[in-house]
Amino acid sequence: MLKTEDYSQSGEVVQTDVLDNGLHVQYVYKPDYHKTYAMFTTNFGSIDNSFRLAGDEEFTRVPAGTAHFLEHKLFDKEDYDAFDLFGKTGASANAFTSATQTSYLFSTTDHVAENVDILLSFVQDPYFTDATVEKEKGIIGQEIQMYQDDADWQLYSGILGNLYPTHPLHVDVAGSIDSIATITPDMLKTVHAAFYQPRNMTLTVVGNFDVDAIHNVVQANQAKHDFSQLRELERGVQPDYAADSILPYRMQTLPISRSKAIVGVKGLTEIPDNRDGLRQTFAVRLLLEMIFGDSGAKYLDLYDQGVIDESFFYEFTTGRGFNYITLGGDSADPAQLSETLINVLTDYKDSPDFTPARFEVLKRAAVGKFFASLNSLENIANQLASQSFSSVSPFLIPEVVEGLTFADVQNAAEMLVRSEAISVFHIHAEEEQ
Repeated sequence: MLKTEDYSQSGEVVQTDVLDNGLHVQYVYKPDYHKTYAMFTTNFGSIDNSFRLAGDEEFTRVPAGTAHFLEHKLFDKEDYDAFDLFGKTGASANAFTSATQTSYLFSTTDHVAENVDILLSFVQDPYFTDATVEKEKGIIGQEIQMYQDDADWQLYSGILGNLYPTHPLHVDVAGSIDSIATITPDMLKTVHAAFYQPRNMTLTVVGNFDVDAIHNVVQANQAKHDFSQLRELERGVQPDYAADSILPYRMQTLPISRSKAIVGVKGLTEIPDNRDGLRQTFAVRLLLEMIFGDSGAKYLDLYDQGVIDESFFYEFTTGRGFNYITLGGDSADPAQLSETLINVLTDYKDSPDFTPARFEVLKRAAVGKFFASLNSLENIANQLASQSFSSVSPFLIPEVVEGLTFADVQNAAEMLVRSEAISVFHIHAEEEQ
């Protein structure tokens, strides 16, 4: 039976259910929209490189890039391609793999029930052959090479390699040409059976649709499958909050016109999967906005000096077993850029922008940005799906942010900004050497 959760402060209503087979479903009815957006997500990403099912003595290890490879292959069936089925109804389909999740999605203005049925069926009914798997290796190999030629991607991968050299987070989501070469149909079937079981998945539907009708479609679809033989799953990957494995500095040279620098700060403390964790996450994001945001005096000063330009970025990322800050950009002098950013970050207490008054302004702006994001069905679905394996709803964000204090930001900064957690990665332009 559907349960209704009313988030009055966000102005959103979510209807949820957990089916007998463990599948979690969540629906957000938006009558003022013409489009509907659906996302089928499994709690399985690129870091999940080993696992053990109940009854197994040893862990099964899988090659880097397996989650991403499986994402590609699930669209391809014996006598049809899932993209073609969506196309016949006018729907647009896609999929993506992250460090911790894989999502399959579609958007449509019509035939919602038919497309939901297609989505569930093609994801849960795998089909692999030696020939199709070998063909996919060539396609994904080209994708891997494309990322190898992308300097910004190399910059990001480089800092993850510094912060998490012994954790699978540093490995490219797509793997390497060598790692995917070892993937077999049997391996994909084993991984699919382990991670694509309903209790490890969530279906999210947002838009203008008949909730009861779609829920009936979902229940009927799941009744066609036999999940009685599923076994409990144990993940092999462990959290990484250790400082002693961090590589302080690395660099590489690429044929680019302008050098790049990135600073990483590894979280050495777990951010809990609860309301307090959400509070800590937004406290760190407000900290970064206070001292590096483009409305601050320090940003304008660094921009006027030419230390930073439009390429400058900063971000705080959290995930299952990790969290970290990244900030950087393009620079004629990457050493100057990284050194300056570290000094600004570590001296945050002395920043003219780190004040209670600025905090209050940016807190209100953060709440406003969240409400603006609710104008997008895609954003709503993505936020719900990404938080679906968490114990807190993204619709609690306004309440959590409004309850933040300047002291919360100070505490978050003291927890995260630690000299032993900092690392630097540079990419130098060849012509500068």
